[in-house]
Amino acid sequence: MSRVAKKPVAIPSGVDVTLSGQSVTVKGSKGSLSFDVPDVVEIRQEGKVLSFAPRDTNTFSNAMAGTARALINNMVIGVSAGFQKKLELVGVGYRAQAQGSALNLTLGYSHPISFSAPAGITIETPSQTEVLVKGIDKNLVGLVAAKIRAYRPPEPYKGKGVKYSDEVIVRKEAKKK
Repeated sequence: MSRVAKKPVAIPSGVDVTLSGQSVTVKGSKGSLSFDVPDVVEIRQEGKVLSFAPRDTNTFSNAMAGTARALINNMVIGVSAGFQKKLELVGVGYRAQAQGSALNLTLGYSHPISFSAPAGITIETPSQTEVLVKGIDKNLVGLVAAKIRAYRPPEPYKGKGVKYSDEVIVRKEAKKK
């Protein structure tokens, strides 16, 4: 069995989990999320703990039990605390400005870039070179951050571009004479 699926998910106070068949709905102070657990995974709730087990003994069932456990754990964390990704703009003249649900980027192109955030995502700019992507869905937060980064990925020679705050850019040596 998957070692991830063996660890139960503890439900903190203030979070409400509803099971109806294979559908799981998690409600918390930040919002609510729902997920349909695959049929090969058995899910049980005992008090404030969710446990997962594969229905079959094949590898696919084991993998799906671990995946379902990880996704539901992320949902519980998301509705209680939320997720955020921090992006940094490195380069002369690179700027970001949040206006409502839109993010205006100046990344050295001949035109400004306007990125509209999907529902459930808030974008903040604490400074002109920092972008914070916040939300309750971990997958969506990562996807939006990756889309913003894709406008100008960091290059290895000078390190210019949009990078994650914890990302390390491996620098290359310039051409020699």
